Amino acid sequence: MHVVLAGGGTAGHIEPALALADALRRQDPTVGITALGTERGLETRLVPERGYELALIPAVPLPRKPTPELITVPGRLRGTIKAAEQVLERTKADCVVGFGGYVALPGYLAAKRAGVPIVVHEANARPGLANKIGSRYAHGVAVSTPDSKLRGARYIGIPLRRTIATLDRARVRPEARAAFGLDPNLPTLLVSGGSQGARHLNEVVQRVAPLLQRSGIQILHVVGPKNELPRIDNMPGMPPYIPVPYVDRMDLAYAAADMMLCRAGAMTVAELTAVGLPAAYVPLPIGNGEQRLNAQPVVNAGGGLLVDDAALTPEWVQGNVLPVLADPHRLYEMSRAAAEFGRRDADDLLVGMVYEAIAARRQA
Repeated sequence: MHVVLAGGGTAGHIEPALALADALRRQDPTVGITALGTERGLETRLVPERGYELALIPAVPLPRKPTPELITVPGRLRGTIKAAEQVLERTKADCVVGFGGYVALPGYLAAKRAGVPIVVHEANARPGLANKIGSRYAHGVAVSTPDSKLRGARYIGIPLRRTIATLDRARVRPEARAAFGLDPNLPTLLVSGGSQGARHLNEVVQRVAPLLQRSGIQILHVVGPKNELPRIDNMPGMPPYIPVPYVDRMDLAYAAADMMLCRAGAMTVAELTAVGLPAAYVPLPIGNGEQRLNAQPVVNAGGGLLVDDAALTPEWVQGNVLPVLADPHRLYEMSRAAAEFGRRDADDLLVGMVYEAIAARRQA
C-alpha cells in the first residue's frame, strides 16, 4: 500500500500529515508514504527530518476567498496537476490524503483524474478553498471541530505528534521545569506567538512580566527565532522570567506550564486541549477570522479565555490571566474543561478513514 500526503506550506498543514504518516507506519511498517510539497514550504525541512519521501511540485497560490482571480487558477494549475499525477503514477498510490495548502488542490485533482481515492482533513473551523473543492470528490472528510460546514464531515480532531498526544503533564512536570530552569512549585505561564513568534504578544508580556513575578508567577516566554531576546535581570528571590528563542520540545513546555498565552491556530488549540492546558487565546488579527472560530468552542466550554489582539494589554493580563494563575481551583476546572474538549486519537481515526476509502474503491 502507498499513501500520498498533500499538505505543504505551513506547520499547520505539515504536522497533521506527518502525524498520520507515523500512525500509518505504526499499523503497517511496510506502507509506502510520499509527501507532496513545494520548494518554498517548511516541508522541505520537516518531511525529510521525519524520514519520509518528499516529491516537489510547482506552487500555485490560491485566493483565500472566491474572487475574480479564481478564474485564472485552472490554467495555472495544469502543470502542477500533471506533476502531481506523475507522482501518483510512479508510486502506484492507493490513496491521497489532503490537509490544505498549496499542494492539496493539485493533489486532489490529480487523484480524481487517476481514479485514486481521496480523504480530506480540514484543521480549521473555517475550511480553506482547496479543501472545499477536494471535499466534493472525497471518499471521506475529517474535521477538527464538531460544527464544521463541510458536507459529510466526520469530527475526529487533528492528528498530533505522539509526544503530545500521549503527554501526562503532571508526571512530566518536574522534569520539564528542571529542563527550563523553572521553580518546581510556582504557578507558570507559558507564552508563545507560534513558530515565528508574535511581536505584540512579546511586547505586552515583557511589560507585564515584573508585575507577574511580584505576584508569584514565573514565565517561560518563547519569543520566536527571528525576534530579539529581551534583557532580563532576575532578582534573587523573584520568580524567574525565562525568554527563549525557540522550543523544539513543546511537550516539555506544555508539561511545565499551568496556563498559556498564545495565538489560536488550529494546531495550537488542538494540542492544548489534548493535553488539558488552559489558555488565553489571542486570535491573529489578520486573515479570515478562522483563529477566533478555532478557539471559541474551547472558550465556551470553559477551557480558556479569548481576547482580541487590540485589546491585549498589560492591564488585561493583570485583570484576567493573573487571577486564574493565582487560583488553583480555577486552574483545575479550566484544565479539565480543556481536556474534555481535546482529542488524542485523531491520527488512528484518520488511518481508519484511509483504509475505508481504499476498501471502498477496490469494492467498486
